[in-house]
Amino acid sequence: MSNRLTRIYTRSGDKGTTGLANGSRVAKYHPRIEALGDVDELNCLLGCLLAELPADDSLSNMLLRVQNDLFDLGGELAVADPNYTVITIEVVEWLEAELDKLNESLPALKEFILPGGSRAAAQAHLARSVCRRAERRAVTLAEAETLNPQGVAYLNRLSDLLFVCARVLSRRDGGEGILWQPRRPKQS
Repeated sequence: MSNRLTRIYTRSGDKGTTGLANGSRVAKYHPRIEALGDVDELNCLLGCLLAELPADDSLSNMLLRVQNDLFDLGGELAVADPNYTVITIEVVEWLEAELDKLNESLPALKEFILPGGSRAAAQAHLARSVCRRAERRAVTLAEAETLNPQGVAYLNRLSDLLFVCARVLSRRDGGEGILWQPRRPKQS
């Protein structure tokens, strides 16, 4: 493999723009960059979650594949060409199959749960919430520009998968998760 980055700083972004993979430049607050940044942040959070898991954990291989998928999705966003698609319906279907397998082992959820339960479960919840933000940013971008709809679908399924991962991790640590204890509204 050739060297992809020979110099880390370029100074080309010092005036508030950033380069896309297609050679164009956009403002650092452009919706495409916001979506790309959230996908990158999500990938980082998955790295933190993976660091909490043993290497032979059954979730590790799946989450590592998700990290690679997110890098591919980030590539789609960076290339900014509607004809360049890596996230396909098959990738989304793989995610759905993984989600179904994990969810089969869990009891029905009768109450909302709060983020937490264990460090790893809390990190899965944090990744889920950032995934939802990345999805919102992708939807915003898709309203203005042509975007691969499978990328949006992937983020939508991934947030569900991360919720289920949090439940699995919580159960492993001996709990069901922390149940929401709602306050009752005051009667006037």
